[in-house]
Amino acid sequence: MPYIELRGHKVWSRQWRRWRSEPILLLHGGLSTTESFSRKVLPSLKKFRAFAYDRTAHGRTPMRKGFYHFQFQTDEAISYIEDVIKGPTHIIGHSDGGIISLMVAIQRPDLVRSIVPIGANYHFNCDLNLDTFPVVVSEEDKDAFHERTGQPRDLWVEIVTKAHEVWKSEPQLHTRDLKKIAAPTLVVAGDDEPFANEHTVSLYESIPNSRLAIVPGTSHSVLSEKPELIKAILKDFYRDLSYPLTRNPNRRREETERILGVNL
Repeated sequence: MPYIELRGHKVWSRQWRRWRSEPILLLHGGLSTTESFSRKVLPSLKKFRAFAYDRTAHGRTPMRKGFYHFQFQTDEAISYIEDVIKGPTHIIGHSDGGIISLMVAIQRPDLVRSIVPIGANYHFNCDLNLDTFPVVVSEEDKDAFHERTGQPRDLWVEIVTKAHEVWKSEPQLHTRDLKKIAAPTLVVAGDDEPFANEHTVSLYESIPNSRLAIVPGTSHSVLSEKPELIKAILKDFYRDLSYPLTRNPNRRREETERILGVNL
């Protein structure tokens, strides 16, 4: 498998369409893997040279101290962009991966061309229902973890437990932080996420150059539940990343007037 050395740590990494010049980074969700996420979104991203990696303690990348805190994961993403992609990139992330995309865009705007956070909360205080993600780990789960990573079976229990601990107190972004995001942003969510729909709307309204897609009849598994609709939404977003100029702007009125040089 394609391991790389990332600042002293072994990380499982993949690339697709190396002949393309424009990069995009795929960030999988919490307790997930690059393989499970990439196959759901790659069909929508044929114009890009795609990069992805299993974050620390995920997939095939070994665990190390501090592994599940969001700042740790954000630092890891920044290191990957700097050392592997070597320049600004588009980012698409699901769940925890979406949270990391927000944090990278806030902390290192020079490394971000656009972001698509999917099913992402920016603060833990969002009516988050963690019962959606069972803490119970089966023997089959342990076996799969050991087979995938070569690490001790019971280590998976520690990783799952730590994830739930972190989710109860992180992330801790605020709307004032989100307002700093300058990159074109597409906020995507199911209409039955494990957090309040109002939280998704707040995320969208706080980012200046953002668009919102709440997908009807879907949950946190929106990528699997409406794959063709997601594909169409992503293709539309990447077709034109300029500021949306609509016929009847409301929230976007002031910026539209500035761009067009007219009073509407």
